[in-house]
Amino acid sequence: MEDKAYKIGQFSNQVKLSIDTLRYYEKEKLIVPKRDQNNRRIYDESDLRWIEFIKRLKQTGMPIKEIQQYSQLRYQGDSTINERLELLYQQKERLAAESAELAQHIAFLNHKIGVYQAKLKRYDH
Repeated sequence: MEDKAYKIGQFSNQVKLSIDTLRYYEKEKLIVPKRDQNNRRIYDESDLRWIEFIKRLKQTGMPIKEIQQYSQLRYQGDSTINERLELLYQQKERLAAESAELAQHIAFLNHKIGVYQAKLKRYDH
C-alpha cells in the first residue's frame, strides 16, 4: 500500500496549519518534508501523524526548544528513544506541578465561596 502524497497546500488543509506555519516548522527543523523532482515539498501519512504529535506537545506547553530537540532525536531513529522518553518525562513532571498548583487555586476559591455561601445563609435567616 502506497502512502498518499500531499503538496504543501493540501497538507496545510489536512493538518489545519497555515503554509507559513509549515514553512516555519521546517525552518526550525521540526519537520523535514521530502522533495519531488522539482524540489517541491511532499508530505505523507507519517508527516500527518508527526504534525499532530507536535501540536499535542505544544498543547502540553512543551517549550519550542525541547520540541526541536525531540524532533532532531526522532529523525535520528530508534537509538534515541531513551533521550526522547526523558523529554516526555520532564514535560509530564512540569504538567503535574502545574496541576498541583491549579488544585491549590481551586481549593482556595472553593474555601472562599464556602465562606460567602455561609454568610448568605446567615442573612437569609
